[in-house]
Amino acid sequence: MHITTEDRQVDGLNGTIAVRVYTPDGEAGVGLVWAHGGAFYGGDLDMPESDWVARRLAERGIAVVAVDYRLAPIPEWSGDEVPTTHAARANYPIASEEITEAFRWATTAGARARVWAIGGASAGATLAAGATLRLRDNGQPLPHAMVLVYPIVHAELPPMTAELAAKVRTLPDPDAVGAEAVSRMNLHYVREPAALGESYAFPGGHDLTGLPPTFILNSDIDSLRASGQKYGAELAAAGVDIIMIREDGVHHGHLNEPNNPGATRSISRIADWLLSPTLVGAAHERQR
Repeated sequence: MHITTEDRQVDGLNGTIAVRVYTPDGEAGVGLVWAHGGAFYGGDLDMPESDWVARRLAERGIAVVAVDYRLAPIPEWSGDEVPTTHAARANYPIASEEITEAFRWATTAGARARVWAIGGASAGATLAAGATLRLRDNGQPLPHAMVLVYPIVHAELPPMTAELAAKVRTLPDPDAVGAEAVSRMNLHYVREPAALGESYAFPGGHDLTGLPPTFILNSDIDSLRASGQKYGAELAAAGVDIIMIREDGVHHGHLNEPNNPGATRSISRIADWLLSPTLVGAAHERQR
């Protein structure tokens, strides 16, 4: 299938937002606003987790709007080069708000699609989940569905099961993805400790009623699976239609590895669910 790509600029509350629109031939039945990961301070529209994912989904007939949201400042503990100025970067809630604004733009002025979903990977999944809560609370049209891939949606990493902890210990540096490292990353993203408790920053543990049907895809050998699994249970308890799958044998960030067979399987799972006329349900009434 022929795919047309176009870089656009979206007007937002905090300045312009760069997006890349992937349009398949003809009018798409489903559109997806997609946010890459990168620990809140890394990533761009050219990384495989953004561009490769968007192209593969577009080849299946899904219109994609990939969002180049504002990144948080580069933390000194990351080991990455820290620029002398962070003028182009910002902490929470800027990125979360930009995902919300990009979704509104996609549904009104973006690529044509019958219905629009929202999603992301890792930090991008966190942003997508928070943006959906904001849309719900503001009484605005909700996404048709949410796609959350290896998300971190809790301010603190939930306890790992014995099975997961054993797998994480096989990683080269398990401490780098442990609870302490996750807490440090999350605090750097929001900057202010009080913001860790805000639902739009980390939706886990908050009121999740009335949200759209959600597909959660977790990496098998990944400490963040503890957050994805707990969030799936919280969504189900809130009456949200939920499908959750663990991609066997892969590590966190596997969608950033196009040659990984697990990444190809994950793309197929996501596309099959989004395009299914029967598997995706509807948002149910919000509990009061």
